[in-house]
Amino acid sequence: MSTAFAPIRISVLDRSRTREGYDAAEALRDTVALARTAEELGYHRFWVSEHHSVPGVAGSAPTVLAAAVAAATTTIRVGTGGVMLPNHQPFVVAEQFGVLASLFPGRIDMGLGRSVGFTDGIRRALGRGKEDARDFGARLAELLGWMDGSQQAHPQVHAHPAEGLRVPPFVLAIGEGAEIAAAAGLPLVVGDLRNRDKLMRAVDGYRGGFRPSAWSSAPYVVVSGTVAVAGTDEEAGRLLVPEAWSMAHARTRGSFPPLLPAERIDALAMTEKERGLFEEGLRGHLAGTEETVSAGLERAVEETGADELLVTTSTYDREALVDSMRRLARLAGLRA
Repeated sequence: MSTAFAPIRISVLDRSRTREGYDAAEALRDTVALARTAEELGYHRFWVSEHHSVPGVAGSAPTVLAAAVAAATTTIRVGTGGVMLPNHQPFVVAEQFGVLASLFPGRIDMGLGRSVGFTDGIRRALGRGKEDARDFGARLAELLGWMDGSQQAHPQVHAHPAEGLRVPPFVLAIGEGAEIAAAAGLPLVVGDLRNRDKLMRAVDGYRGGFRPSAWSSAPYVVVSGTVAVAGTDEEAGRLLVPEAWSMAHARTRGSFPPLLPAERIDALAMTEKERGLFEEGLRGHLAGTEETVSAGLERAVEETGADELLVTTSTYDREALVDSMRRLARLAGLRA
């Protein structure tokens, strides 16, 4: 199949979703295996995420998981999407990425987010409060100072082995976070594709306010979104069902559960509110055949001027997930 839209870097974000009948260890092994598949198919990056006290997500330590992914691969770039900087001391984050970049030179990305633990209990366990998210700009500047050796607050302290290493930083953000990325002169990772107006406001504001820096001489926009590709539009839509139900469950019952098979979800007796949230969770994503998704991606790239796409797909059926990645690689003209 010929490439249907202009060549663009395409990368993968995996959240190490747990599945009913499989434990967290299996979810983490699935992430590593998926990274190998992404590398074989020609994807540009493979990133992992940070979540705390979430039964449906096994990825709580992204730099540790990134090390496992990098050790299991050889060429694909590996990073975090992202380390939530308000949860950590910038000095420690610098050290962690310094170790990663020393072990896997030229392959590590430092994706950084501004979210803090989302419940009071998690924030207390992390030793953080809601106010820490407001200090993201200062924490980001401190982290970059530890990386390039420019920090002045602690002149006798150095973040070995990070100091002097060129580990590309990215800011995961929308709204105010996009402004911080622009002011710092850093690449922006922004989503999602379901809210185009909000997405475009963030992208336009970022480009308009961008200040060149030692890290990046020009704006660089990575657009993130959920993408599912299958043999028919209906089959692709079915891939979205497990995640849509988990989101509906979380918003009505307060816990984000492991993924269920789509067939199990079909048989659930949902409340009216659950049904509404579930159906909302199915809408707006890029899901369909290769032709359908190709047209959607082309439109998204044209509208946003994206330099790169970061795709994520959470579903119960691992074989269907790999097939989706293979089809996406094929339509994008990657190695598949």
